[in-house]
Amino acid sequence: METASYKGTNKMIIGIVFGVITFWLFAQAMVNVVPAVQKDLGISLGTLNIAISLTALFSGMFIVAAGGLADKIGRKKMTYIGLILSVIGSLCLVLAQGSVLLIIGRVIQGLSAACIMPATIALMKAYFEGAERQRALSFWSIGSWGGSGIASFAGGAIATYMGWKWIFIFSIIFSLLGMWLIKDTPESKGESTGAFKFDYTGLVIFIITMLALNILITFGADLGWTSLRTIGLVIVTIIGAIVFFKVEKSKNIVLIDFSLFKNKPYSGATFSNFLLNAIAGTLVVANTYVQVGRGFSAFQSGMLSLGYLVAVLAMIRVGEKILQRAGAKSPMIWGALITTVGVAIMGLTFLSDVIYTVVVFIGFALFGLGLGIYATPSTDTSVSNAPSNKVGEAAGIYKMASSLGGAFGVAISATVYSSIAAVGSLEIAATAGIIVNVIFGVLSILSIMFMVPGDTGKKAIEKSSKQIRKPNPSQPNPIH
Repeated sequence: METASYKGTNKMIIGIVFGVITFWLFAQAMVNVVPAVQKDLGISLGTLNIAISLTALFSGMFIVAAGGLADKIGRKKMTYIGLILSVIGSLCLVLAQGSVLLIIGRVIQGLSAACIMPATIALMKAYFEGAERQRALSFWSIGSWGGSGIASFAGGAIATYMGWKWIFIFSIIFSLLGMWLIKDTPESKGESTGAFKFDYTGLVIFIITMLALNILITFGADLGWTSLRTIGLVIVTIIGAIVFFKVEKSKNIVLIDFSLFKNKPYSGATFSNFLLNAIAGTLVVANTYVQVGRGFSAFQSGMLSLGYLVAVLAMIRVGEKILQRAGAKSPMIWGALITTVGVAIMGLTFLSDVIYTVVVFIGFALFGLGLGIYATPSTDTSVSNAPSNKVGEAAGIYKMASSLGGAFGVAISATVYSSIAAVGSLEIAATAGIIVNVIFGVLSILSIMFMVPGDTGKKAIEKSSKQIRKPNPSQPNPIH
Protein backbone atom coordinates (compact mmCIF):
# COMPACT_ATOMS: atom_id res chain seq x y z
CA MET A 1 0.00 0.00 0.00
CA GLU A 2 1.25 3.50 -0.79
CA THR A 3 1.44 6.54 1.47
CA ALA A 4 -1.79 8.42 0.75
CA SER A 5 -0.36 11.90 1.40
CA TYR A 6 2.70 11.48 -0.84
CA LYS A 7 2.69 13.03 -4.30
CA GLY A 8 5.31 12.26 -6.89
CA THR A 9 8.13 14.74 -7.50
CA ASN A 10 10.44 15.70 -10.35
CA LYS A 11 13.28 14.07 -8.41
CA MET A 12 11.39 10.78 -8.43
CA ILE A 13 10.70 11.10 -12.18
CA ILE A 14 14.38 11.72 -12.99
CA GLY A 15 15.45 8.76 -10.83
CA ILE A 16 13.00 6.46 -12.61
CA VAL A 17 14.09 7.71 -16.05
CA PHE A 18 17.73 7.02 -15.09
CA GLY A 19 16.70 3.50 -14.15
CA VAL A 20 14.82 2.95 -17.41
CA ILE A 21 17.72 4.08 -19.62
CA THR A 22 20.09 1.57 -18.00
CA PHE A 23 18.41 -0.90 -20.36
CA TRP A 24 17.16 1.12 -23.33
CA LEU A 25 20.25 3.30 -23.73
CA PHE A 26 23.18 1.40 -22.27
CA ALA A 27 22.32 -2.32 -22.43
CA GLN A 28 20.83 -1.91 -25.92
CA ALA A 29 23.97 -0.11 -27.15
CA MET A 30 25.73 -3.50 -27.26
CA VAL A 31 24.03 -4.12 -30.62
CA ASN A 32 25.96 -1.23 -32.16
CA VAL A 33 29.48 -2.02 -30.91
CA VAL A 34 29.80 -5.63 -32.11
CA PRO A 35 33.14 -5.26 -33.98
CA ALA A 36 34.84 -3.51 -31.05
CA VAL A 37 33.62 -6.09 -28.50
CA GLN A 38 34.57 -9.02 -30.73
CA LYS A 39 38.07 -7.66 -31.32
CA ASP A 40 38.65 -6.81 -27.66
CA LEU A 41 37.40 -10.08 -26.17
CA GLY A 42 38.52 -12.38 -28.99
CA ILE A 43 35.27 -14.32 -29.20
CA SER A 44 33.33 -15.61 -32.21
CA LEU A 45 30.55 -13.60 -33.80
CA GLY A 46 28.07 -16.40 -33.06
CA THR A 47 28.89 -16.33 -29.35
CA LEU A 48 28.64 -12.56 -29.28
CA ASN A 49 25.25 -12.58 -31.03
CA ILE A 50 23.94 -15.08 -28.48
CA ALA A 51 25.23 -12.89 -25.63
CA ILE A 52 23.52 -9.84 -27.14
CA SER A 53 20.17 -11.62 -27.53
CA LEU A 54 20.19 -12.98 -23.96
CA THR A 55 19.28 -9.62 -22.41
CA ALA A 56 16.01 -9.30 -24.34
CA LEU A 57 15.37 -13.03 -23.88
CA PHE A 58 15.58 -12.97 -20.08
CA SER A 59 13.74 -9.67 -19.87
CA GLY A 60 10.86 -11.11 -21.89
CA MET A 61 10.72 -14.31 -19.85
CA PHE A 62 10.64 -12.69 -16.42
CA ILE A 63 9.00 -9.29 -16.90
CA VAL A 64 5.44 -10.44 -16.09
CA ALA A 65 6.58 -12.41 -13.04
CA ALA A 66 8.66 -9.44 -11.86
CA GLY A 67 5.68 -7.10 -12.31
CA GLY A 68 3.42 -9.38 -10.28
CA LEU A 69 6.11 -9.79 -7.63
CA ALA A 70 6.49 -6.00 -7.40
CA ASP A 71 2.79 -5.73 -6.51
CA LYS A 72 3.33 -8.18 -3.66
CA ILE A 73 6.74 -7.30 -2.13
CA GLY A 74 6.90 -3.62 -3.11
CA ARG A 75 7.43 -1.66 -6.33
CA LYS A 76 10.22 0.52 -4.93
CA LYS A 77 11.96 -2.58 -3.58
CA MET A 78 11.71 -4.30 -6.98
CA THR A 79 13.08 -1.17 -8.68
CA TYR A 80 16.05 -1.22 -6.28
CA ILE A 81 16.62 -4.90 -6.99
CA GLY A 82 16.60 -4.11 -10.70
CA LEU A 83 19.09 -1.25 -10.31
CA ILE A 84 21.41 -3.41 -8.17
CA LEU A 85 21.25 -6.13 -10.82
CA SER A 86 22.04 -3.48 -13.45
CA VAL A 87 25.19 -2.52 -11.53
CA ILE A 88 26.25 -6.16 -11.19
CA GLY A 89 25.51 -6.97 -14.83
CA SER A 90 27.34 -3.89 -16.10
CA LEU A 91 30.30 -4.63 -13.82
CA CYS A 92 30.53 -8.14 -15.29
CA LEU A 93 30.83 -6.59 -18.76
CA VAL A 94 33.44 -4.07 -17.62
CA LEU A 95 35.55 -6.88 -16.12
CA ALA A 96 34.94 -9.37 -18.96
CA GLN A 97 38.05 -10.85 -20.61
CA GLY A 98 36.19 -13.53 -22.58
CA SER A 99 32.74 -14.95 -23.13
CA VAL A 100 31.93 -16.15 -19.57
CA LEU A 101 31.47 -12.82 -17.79
CA LEU A 102 30.01 -11.34 -20.97
CA ILE A 103 27.21 -13.92 -21.06
CA ILE A 104 26.60 -13.75 -17.30
CA GLY A 105 26.45 -9.95 -17.45
CA ARG A 106 23.96 -9.94 -20.31
CA VAL A 107 21.67 -12.40 -18.49
CA ILE A 108 21.76 -10.24 -15.35
CA GLN A 109 21.00 -7.12 -17.42
CA GLY A 110 17.91 -8.87 -18.79
CA LEU A 111 16.71 -9.71 -15.28
CA SER A 112 17.41 -6.10 -14.28
CA ALA A 113 15.19 -4.77 -17.08
CA ALA A 114 12.42 -7.20 -16.12
CA CYS A 115 12.45 -5.81 -12.57
CA ILE A 116 12.74 -2.12 -13.44
CA MET A 117 10.21 -1.59 -16.23
CA PRO A 118 6.90 -2.77 -14.69
CA ALA A 119 7.84 -1.62 -11.18
CA THR A 120 8.64 1.94 -12.28
CA ILE A 121 5.43 2.23 -14.32
CA ALA A 122 3.51 1.04 -11.25
CA LEU A 123 5.24 3.70 -9.10
CA MET A 124 4.16 6.34 -11.62
CA LYS A 125 0.57 5.12 -11.31
CA ALA A 126 0.75 5.05 -7.50
CA TYR A 127 2.07 8.57 -6.90
CA PHE A 128 0.74 10.66 -9.79
CA GLU A 129 -2.85 11.40 -10.80
CA GLY A 130 -4.54 12.57 -14.00
CA ALA A 131 -2.49 15.03 -16.06
CA GLU A 132 0.51 14.73 -13.74
CA ARG A 133 0.57 10.96 -14.24
CA GLN A 134 0.44 11.46 -17.98
CA ARG A 135 3.32 13.94 -17.74
CA ALA A 136 5.34 11.47 -15.66
CA LEU A 137 4.65 8.67 -18.14
CA SER A 138 5.78 10.95 -20.97
CA PHE A 139 9.19 11.21 -19.35
CA TRP A 140 9.19 7.44 -18.80
CA SER A 141 8.51 7.06 -22.53
CA ILE A 142 11.31 9.51 -23.36
CA GLY A 143 13.67 7.30 -21.34
CA SER A 144 12.38 4.21 -23.15
CA TRP A 145 11.72 5.31 -26.76
CA GLY A 146 14.32 8.06 -26.66
CA GLY A 147 16.92 5.81 -25.07
CA SER A 148 16.47 3.13 -27.71
CA GLY A 149 16.60 5.76 -30.45
CA ILE A 150 19.82 7.38 -29.28
CA ALA A 151 21.54 4.11 -28.28
CA SER A 152 23.28 3.67 -31.64
CA PHE A 153 24.66 7.22 -31.64
CA ALA A 154 25.65 7.33 -27.98
CA GLY A 155 27.04 3.79 -27.97
CA GLY A 156 29.02 4.40 -31.13
CA ALA A 157 30.44 7.68 -29.87
CA ILE A 158 31.45 6.27 -26.46
CA ALA A 159 32.99 3.16 -28.04
CA THR A 160 34.92 5.23 -30.59
CA TYR A 161 36.36 7.86 -28.27
CA MET A 162 36.47 6.14 -24.86
CA GLY A 163 36.20 2.39 -25.42
CA TRP A 164 33.08 0.19 -25.39
CA LYS A 165 33.38 -0.73 -21.70
CA TRP A 166 32.74 2.90 -20.79
CA ILE A 167 29.15 2.39 -21.96
CA PHE A 168 28.61 0.14 -18.95
CA ILE A 169 30.61 2.33 -16.57
CA PHE A 170 28.11 5.08 -17.41
CA SER A 171 25.31 2.55 -16.85
CA ILE A 172 26.62 1.87 -13.33
CA ILE A 173 26.77 5.60 -12.61
CA PHE A 174 23.19 6.15 -13.80
CA SER A 175 21.96 3.14 -11.79
CA LEU A 176 23.50 4.53 -8.60
CA LEU A 177 22.09 8.00 -9.30
CA GLY A 178 18.67 6.46 -9.90
CA MET A 179 18.79 4.67 -6.54
CA TRP A 180 19.74 7.90 -4.78
CA LEU A 181 17.05 9.98 -6.49
CA ILE A 182 14.17 7.63 -5.55
CA LYS A 183 15.36 6.92 -1.99
CA ASP A 184 12.73 9.26 -0.49
CA THR A 185 9.86 7.65 -2.43
CA PRO A 186 7.61 5.66 -0.06
CA GLU A 187 7.07 1.97 -0.70
CA SER A 188 4.05 1.02 -2.81
CA LYS A 189 2.34 -2.38 -2.74
CA GLY A 190 -0.92 -3.89 -3.89
CA GLU A 191 -3.43 -4.51 -1.11
CA SER A 192 -3.26 -8.07 0.21
CA THR A 193 -4.33 -10.13 3.16
CA GLY A 194 -2.66 -13.07 4.85
CA ALA A 195 0.78 -14.54 4.21
CA PHE A 196 2.79 -13.93 1.05
CA LYS A 197 1.94 -16.43 -1.70
CA PHE A 198 3.37 -16.80 -5.17
CA ASP A 199 2.47 -18.94 -8.18
CA TYR A 200 5.71 -20.92 -8.56
CA THR A 201 4.06 -23.60 -10.72
CA GLY A 202 2.74 -21.00 -13.11
CA LEU A 203 6.16 -19.31 -13.21
CA VAL A 204 7.95 -22.54 -14.21
CA ILE A 205 5.42 -23.31 -16.97
CA PHE A 206 5.55 -19.71 -18.17
CA ILE A 207 9.37 -19.64 -18.30
CA ILE A 208 9.53 -22.89 -20.30
CA THR A 209 6.88 -21.57 -22.72
CA MET A 210 8.50 -18.15 -23.09
CA LEU A 211 11.96 -19.69 -23.50
CA ALA A 212 10.72 -21.85 -26.37
CA LEU A 213 8.88 -18.90 -27.95
CA ASN A 214 11.82 -16.50 -27.64
CA ILE A 215 14.30 -19.03 -29.07
CA LEU A 216 11.85 -19.67 -31.91
CA ILE A 217 11.54 -15.96 -32.69
CA THR A 218 15.22 -15.10 -32.26
CA PHE A 219 16.86 -18.12 -33.89
CA GLY A 220 14.10 -19.57 -36.09
CA ALA A 221 15.70 -18.27 -39.29
CA ASP A 222 19.09 -19.73 -38.34
CA LEU A 223 17.62 -23.09 -37.32
CA GLY A 224 15.42 -23.24 -40.44
CA TRP A 225 11.68 -22.64 -40.19
CA THR A 226 10.87 -26.20 -41.27
CA SER A 227 13.59 -27.99 -39.28
CA LEU A 228 12.73 -30.55 -36.60
CA ARG A 229 14.17 -28.29 -33.87
CA THR A 230 11.96 -25.39 -34.97
CA ILE A 231 8.89 -27.62 -35.15
CA GLY A 232 9.73 -28.92 -31.68
CA LEU A 233 9.90 -25.35 -30.36
CA VAL A 234 6.52 -24.60 -31.91
CA ILE A 235 5.00 -27.68 -30.24
CA VAL A 236 6.51 -26.79 -26.84
CA THR A 237 5.21 -23.22 -27.17
CA ILE A 238 1.66 -24.25 -28.09
CA ILE A 239 1.40 -27.00 -25.46
CA GLY A 240 3.00 -24.75 -22.83
CA ALA A 241 0.53 -21.94 -23.57
CA ILE A 242 -2.47 -24.29 -23.32
CA VAL A 243 -1.25 -25.86 -20.07
CA PHE A 244 -0.42 -22.45 -18.59
CA PHE A 245 -3.87 -21.08 -19.42
CA LYS A 246 -5.66 -24.09 -17.93
CA VAL A 247 -3.51 -24.12 -14.78
CA GLU A 248 -3.94 -20.38 -14.21
CA LYS A 249 -7.72 -20.52 -14.68
CA SER A 250 -8.01 -23.19 -12.00
CA LYS A 251 -6.08 -21.37 -9.22
CA ASN A 252 -6.72 -18.46 -6.89
CA ILE A 253 -3.08 -17.32 -6.68
CA VAL A 254 -1.95 -16.83 -10.27
CA LEU A 255 1.00 -15.42 -12.19
CA ILE A 256 -1.21 -13.74 -14.82
CA ASP A 257 -4.75 -12.65 -14.05
CA PHE A 258 -6.53 -13.12 -17.38
CA SER A 259 -9.44 -11.05 -16.11
CA LEU A 260 -7.27 -7.99 -16.90
CA PHE A 261 -8.12 -8.53 -20.56
CA LYS A 262 -11.83 -8.14 -19.82
CA ASN A 263 -11.08 -4.42 -19.60
CA LYS A 264 -11.39 -3.23 -23.20
CA PRO A 265 -9.17 -0.11 -22.93
CA TYR A 266 -6.36 -2.17 -21.37
CA SER A 267 -6.72 -4.91 -23.98
CA GLY A 268 -6.80 -2.36 -26.80
CA ALA A 269 -3.67 -0.62 -25.52
CA THR A 270 -1.81 -3.92 -25.05
CA PHE A 271 -2.75 -5.47 -28.40
CA SER A 272 -2.08 -2.27 -30.35
CA ASN A 273 1.24 -1.92 -28.51
CA PHE A 274 2.19 -5.45 -29.59
CA LEU A 275 1.26 -4.77 -33.22
CA LEU A 276 2.85 -1.32 -33.42
CA ASN A 277 6.10 -2.65 -31.97
CA ALA A 278 6.02 -5.40 -34.61
CA ILE A 279 6.65 -2.61 -37.14
CA ALA A 280 10.23 -2.64 -35.83
CA GLY A 281 10.84 -5.11 -38.66
CA THR A 282 10.90 -2.05 -40.93
CA LEU A 283 14.22 -0.99 -39.40
CA VAL A 284 15.84 -4.29 -40.39
CA VAL A 285 14.37 -4.39 -43.90
CA ALA A 286 14.98 -0.73 -44.77
CA ASN A 287 18.52 -0.59 -43.37
CA THR A 288 19.50 -3.87 -45.02
CA TYR A 289 18.04 -2.85 -48.38
CA VAL A 290 19.67 0.59 -48.58
CA GLN A 291 23.06 -0.94 -47.74
CA VAL A 292 22.86 -4.01 -49.99
CA GLY A 293 20.60 -2.67 -52.74
CA ARG A 294 21.56 1.02 -52.82
CA GLY A 295 25.21 0.88 -51.71
CA PHE A 296 24.86 2.88 -48.49
CA SER A 297 27.43 2.50 -45.72
CA ALA A 298 26.33 1.57 -42.20
CA PHE A 299 26.92 5.17 -41.12
CA GLN A 300 24.85 6.56 -44.01
CA SER A 301 21.95 4.20 -43.31
CA GLY A 302 22.10 5.22 -39.66
CA MET A 303 21.87 8.89 -40.64
CA LEU A 304 18.68 8.14 -42.58
CA SER A 305 16.97 7.25 -39.28
CA LEU A 306 18.10 10.47 -37.56
CA GLY A 307 14.69 11.97 -38.30
CA TYR A 308 13.10 9.10 -36.34
CA LEU A 309 15.10 9.97 -33.22
CA VAL A 310 14.35 13.69 -33.39
CA ALA A 311 10.64 13.14 -34.12
CA VAL A 312 9.99 10.56 -31.42
CA LEU A 313 11.66 12.71 -28.74
CA ALA A 314 9.85 15.85 -29.90
CA MET A 315 6.39 14.28 -30.15
CA ILE A 316 6.12 12.33 -26.88
CA ARG A 317 5.12 15.43 -24.93
CA VAL A 318 2.83 16.46 -27.81
CA GLY A 319 1.07 13.09 -27.50
CA GLU A 320 0.63 13.79 -23.80
CA LYS A 321 -0.98 17.19 -24.51
CA ILE A 322 -3.34 15.71 -27.11
CA LEU A 323 -4.29 13.03 -24.56
CA GLN A 324 -5.15 15.74 -22.03
CA ARG A 325 -7.34 17.59 -24.52
CA ALA A 326 -8.99 14.81 -26.52
CA GLY A 327 -8.56 11.61 -24.49
CA ALA A 328 -6.47 8.58 -25.44
CA LYS A 329 -8.22 7.08 -28.46
CA SER A 330 -7.64 9.92 -30.93
CA PRO A 331 -3.83 10.25 -30.47
CA MET A 332 -3.46 6.46 -30.41
CA ILE A 333 -5.23 6.14 -33.77
CA TRP A 334 -3.43 9.10 -35.34
CA GLY A 335 -0.07 7.94 -33.99
CA ALA A 336 -0.53 4.45 -35.40
CA LEU A 337 -1.80 5.87 -38.71
CA ILE A 338 1.14 8.27 -39.16
CA THR A 339 3.58 5.48 -38.31
CA THR A 340 1.94 3.17 -40.83
CA VAL A 341 2.07 5.83 -43.57
CA GLY A 342 5.75 6.44 -42.81
CA VAL A 343 6.47 2.73 -43.12
CA ALA A 344 4.42 2.38 -46.31
CA ILE A 345 6.30 5.03 -48.27
CA MET A 346 9.58 3.23 -47.54
CA GLY A 347 8.25 0.42 -49.72
CA LEU A 348 8.41 2.62 -52.86
CA THR A 349 11.63 0.93 -53.97
CA PHE A 350 11.01 1.67 -57.67
CA LEU A 351 12.04 5.31 -57.07
CA SER A 352 15.47 6.58 -58.16
CA ASP A 353 18.32 6.77 -55.65
CA VAL A 354 18.06 10.45 -54.70
CA ILE A 355 14.26 10.50 -54.50
CA TYR A 356 14.16 7.20 -52.59
CA THR A 357 16.74 8.48 -50.10
CA VAL A 358 14.54 11.51 -49.40
CA VAL A 359 11.46 9.31 -49.13
CA VAL A 360 13.14 6.95 -46.64
CA PHE A 361 14.30 9.89 -44.50
CA ILE A 362 10.74 11.28 -44.46
CA GLY A 363 9.40 7.78 -43.77
CA PHE A 364 11.63 7.36 -40.72
CA ALA A 365 10.64 10.82 -39.49
CA LEU A 366 6.93 9.94 -39.80
CA PHE A 367 7.66 6.61 -38.09
CA GLY A 368 9.09 8.44 -35.07
CA LEU A 369 6.44 11.16 -35.15
CA GLY A 370 3.63 8.61 -35.00
CA LEU A 371 5.22 6.54 -32.25
CA GLY A 372 5.87 9.68 -30.22
CA ILE A 373 2.19 10.67 -30.41
CA TYR A 374 1.08 7.10 -29.56
CA ALA A 375 3.45 6.35 -26.66
CA THR A 376 2.05 8.26 -23.66
CA PRO A 377 -1.70 7.79 -24.43
CA SER A 378 -1.16 4.05 -24.85
CA THR A 379 0.93 3.64 -21.70
CA ASP A 380 -1.46 5.78 -19.66
CA THR A 381 -4.44 3.76 -20.93
CA SER A 382 -2.80 0.51 -19.85
CA VAL A 383 -1.90 1.59 -16.30
CA SER A 384 -4.95 3.75 -15.58
CA ASN A 385 -7.29 0.84 -16.38
CA ALA A 386 -5.44 -1.71 -14.22
CA PRO A 387 -6.61 -2.52 -10.66
CA SER A 388 -4.44 -0.76 -8.06
CA ASN A 389 -3.24 -4.08 -6.62
CA LYS A 390 -2.21 -5.44 -10.04
CA VAL A 391 -0.55 -2.44 -11.71
CA GLY A 392 2.88 -4.09 -11.75
CA GLU A 393 1.51 -7.26 -13.31
CA ALA A 394 -0.49 -5.27 -15.88
CA ALA A 395 2.56 -3.16 -16.73
CA GLY A 396 4.64 -6.33 -17.08
CA ILE A 397 2.19 -7.78 -19.60
CA TYR A 398 2.07 -4.47 -21.48
CA LYS A 399 5.87 -4.26 -21.74
CA MET A 400 6.13 -7.96 -22.64
CA ALA A 401 3.81 -7.16 -25.54
CA SER A 402 6.37 -4.55 -26.67
CA SER A 403 9.25 -7.03 -26.56
CA LEU A 404 7.37 -9.88 -28.22
CA GLY A 405 5.90 -7.58 -30.85
CA GLY A 406 9.33 -6.26 -31.81
CA ALA A 407 10.80 -9.76 -31.91
CA PHE A 408 7.92 -11.14 -34.01
CA GLY A 409 8.07 -8.21 -36.41
CA VAL A 410 11.82 -8.48 -36.95
CA ALA A 411 11.70 -12.26 -37.40
CA ILE A 412 8.78 -12.24 -39.87
CA SER A 413 10.00 -9.22 -41.86
CA ALA A 414 13.57 -10.50 -42.11
CA THR A 415 12.34 -13.93 -43.22
CA VAL A 416 10.11 -12.47 -45.96
CA TYR A 417 12.90 -10.19 -47.17
CA SER A 418 15.63 -12.84 -47.21
CA SER A 419 13.39 -15.50 -48.78
CA ILE A 420 12.39 -13.29 -51.70
CA ALA A 421 15.86 -11.77 -52.08
CA ALA A 422 17.31 -15.27 -52.49
CA VAL A 423 15.19 -15.96 -55.60
CA GLY A 424 14.19 -12.51 -56.87
CA SER A 425 15.15 -8.84 -56.91
CA LEU A 426 16.12 -6.90 -53.81
CA GLU A 427 13.55 -4.23 -54.66
CA ILE A 428 10.67 -6.71 -54.60
CA ALA A 429 12.05 -8.31 -51.44
CA ALA A 430 12.22 -4.95 -49.66
CA THR A 431 8.71 -3.97 -50.78
CA ALA A 432 7.31 -7.31 -49.57
CA GLY A 433 9.06 -6.95 -46.22
CA ILE A 434 7.65 -3.43 -45.83
CA ILE A 435 4.12 -4.59 -46.74
CA VAL A 436 4.27 -7.05 -43.82
CA ASN A 437 4.88 -4.12 -41.49
CA VAL A 438 2.10 -2.06 -43.07
CA ILE A 439 -0.27 -4.94 -42.27
CA PHE A 440 0.88 -4.84 -38.64
CA GLY A 441 0.17 -1.09 -38.59
CA VAL A 442 -3.34 -1.51 -40.05
CA LEU A 443 -4.16 -4.23 -37.51
CA SER A 444 -2.92 -1.93 -34.72
CA ILE A 445 -5.25 0.85 -35.91
CA LEU A 446 -8.19 -1.57 -36.05
CA SER A 447 -7.50 -2.88 -32.53
CA ILE A 448 -7.62 0.70 -31.21
CA MET A 449 -10.79 1.55 -33.14
CA PHE A 450 -12.73 -1.49 -31.94
CA MET A 451 -11.32 -1.99 -28.43
CA VAL A 452 -10.54 1.45 -26.98
CA PRO A 453 -13.70 3.43 -26.00
CA GLY A 454 -13.94 7.03 -27.17
CA ASP A 455 -13.97 8.48 -23.63
CA THR A 456 -10.78 6.69 -22.50
CA GLY A 457 -8.57 9.11 -20.59
CA LYS A 458 -11.13 11.91 -20.48
CA LYS A 459 -12.55 11.13 -17.03
CA ALA A 460 -9.08 11.22 -15.45
CA ILE A 461 -8.48 14.68 -16.92
CA GLU A 462 -11.83 15.96 -15.66
CA LYS A 463 -11.00 14.63 -12.19
CA SER A 464 -7.53 16.19 -12.32
CA SER A 465 -8.97 19.55 -13.41
CA LYS A 466 -11.32 19.60 -10.41
CA GLN A 467 -8.38 18.85 -8.10
CA ILE A 468 -6.38 21.72 -9.62
CA ARG A 469 -9.28 24.13 -8.99
CA LYS A 470 -9.34 22.99 -5.34
CA PRO A 471 -5.66 22.72 -4.32
CA ASN A 472 -4.57 21.27 -1.01
CA PRO A 473 -2.50 24.00 0.72
CA SER A 474 -0.92 21.46 3.09
CA GLN A 475 0.62 19.42 0.25
CA PRO A 476 4.42 19.90 0.20
CA ASN A 477 6.67 19.81 -2.86
CA PRO A 478 4.07 20.17 -5.63
CA ILE A 479 4.80 19.45 -9.29
CA HIS A 480 4.67 22.52 -11.55
